[in-house]
Amino acid sequence: MREEIFSLVEQGKYIEARNKMAGLKVVDIAQLFEEIDQKKLLIIFRILPKDLSSDVFTHMSRELQRYVVESMTDQEAMSIIDDLFMDDVIDFLEEMPSNVVKKILKNTNEKTRLLINQFLRYPADSAGSIMTIEYIDLKKEMTVGQAVQYIKANGHDKETINTCYVINSRRILEGVISLGTIVLNDDATIIRDIMDSDVLAINTHDDQEEVANLFKKYDYYVMPVVDTENRLVGIITVDDVLDVIDQESTEDIQKMAAMQPSEKEYLKTGNWVLAKHRIPWLLILMLSAIFTGGIIKRYENALQSVIILASFIPMLMDTGGNSGSQSSTLVIRGLALGELQPGDIWKVLWKE
Repeated sequence: MREEIFSLVEQGKYIEARNKMAGLKVVDIAQLFEEIDQKKLLIIFRILPKDLSSDVFTHMSRELQRYVVESMTDQEAMSIIDDLFMDDVIDFLEEMPSNVVKKILKNTNEKTRLLINQFLRYPADSAGSIMTIEYIDLKKEMTVGQAVQYIKANGHDKETINTCYVINSRRILEGVISLGTIVLNDDATIIRDIMDSDVLAINTHDDQEEVANLFKKYDYYVMPVVDTENRLVGIITVDDVLDVIDQESTEDIQKMAAMQPSEKEYLKTGNWVLAKHRIPWLLILMLSAIFTGGIIKRYENALQSVIILASFIPMLMDTGGNSGSQSSTLVIRGLALGELQPGDIWKVLWKE
């Protein structure tokens, strides 16, 4: 299928290529776009069905998203942005240069612009920066019948309707209720009587790594986000958490290798940037090697008298380096998973 689509694109048969793509998953289409010439890609993207093009856009790389938006008219760009969930819009804008952000903001309505600016003010790795505002909230005074009608009327463009949150007149979070609980009760039943008031919420300024740990600990697929006054402002879904876990795991692995973490892909990171991330630790390790050389020099006479001892030096140095790598991997991963705490340092040193 991929080769056939590539062949159609090369021949300029864009309509046929689009029809072939329509049968693929949006993630697969986004991956195909990464391999197609950008000018031809833009033609195909423009003739994709509107709802499909928006879904594909969310799965494109940031570089490709930027190219598409910069190459489109303001009206075309906004037709895509308007169909995205708010968390996807924020993820996109956070990675874009100021000219692209201005292009988007100047064409949005005042309400949307205020929401975007509010999201962009949250700290970079906080719960507020990854939450979405597309959720279902119910009033505790509603009956089940009213709740069902409300969900039917407003649930089409929400990230999830399986979990609904119950608020009061001041938007204070008071409970949570599943769609299954709602539909299994009589229409006259009051939501307050069947909701679960023991609801665990995340603060907008909580670190995203802490959020991921909460999802893992409690096996949730969605959690509410509240402000400092416990007012419901958004939700975080498990798909957002998976992105966080991927990002944090990559950061941990880079730290294990004595490198400064980088958010860009390896092939899309410049040589100077890569060097800047790696040189500091390489210099530190080089200094430690100088001390090692000094120790060897101190025993120079012994090595000259018993030459066979010199053959053990590479073995001992390699074994020391390997055991150090094993220890750092175990400890850093343990810290990342919460299995180790800074106070465990003496236990770790004893074991190692």
